[in-house]
Amino acid sequence: MAADPHANVAPYALDALDADEEREFEEHLASCEACREELASLREATAALAYGAVGPAPPPELKERILAEAAAERPNVVSLPQRRSWTAPLAAAAAIAAAVAIGVGVYAATRPASTDPLASVLAQPGAKLVPMGDRGALAVAPDGTAAIALTVPRAPAGKTYEAWVIRDGAAQRAGLFSGATVLRIDRPVKPGSVVAVTLERAGGVDAPTSKPLAATKEVS
Repeated sequence: MAADPHANVAPYALDALDADEEREFEEHLASCEACREELASLREATAALAYGAVGPAPPPELKERILAEAAAERPNVVSLPQRRSWTAPLAAAAAIAAAVAIGVGVYAATRPASTDPLASVLAQPGAKLVPMGDRGALAVAPDGTAAIALTVPRAPAGKTYEAWVIRDGAAQRAGLFSGATVLRIDRPVKPGSVVAVTLERAGGVDAPTSKPLAATKEVS
């Protein structure tokens, strides 16, 4: 098991630990409320992705774009040995980020675009998925419309998550939410922008006051 047992929450949720590591982590889980809360949040988000509302079949071109995005992520995933110890944090983060991005795409493909912001963005020709670390992904269309899907714990009392569109060093407010979510971004995401999420005081702030919990690379 990893030296820091807290790092095994996501691998445990993905059933990526071997039997011994799983047993050790479950012993840690019994006495760690923070890990239990994070695990519950991850499983809630995973269930939301897996059991999306039934809608019309997605257009064939959407399926092709999702598969293309999945193929593009494969070089970023480091092959793991048969006994997956997940003791290499960077390899684990890359694998989880790719899995989340692919899962988000599959989720969106099962949703009616008229009712779901992520599916609505991905239904547009030329739309793509951009990973946001190991917490989710951004869907962005060529016209700048965008939505995010994130797995984060519920915000503490008196706090809220705030999304930002950052370009040329300026951060613009782009939406508030309280936990795992699919959220339409309030501002256009133009090439060269970064979309990030921070934890702020309730009601939001005019500029980020903390380090991003999740962020994309510059959108091309």
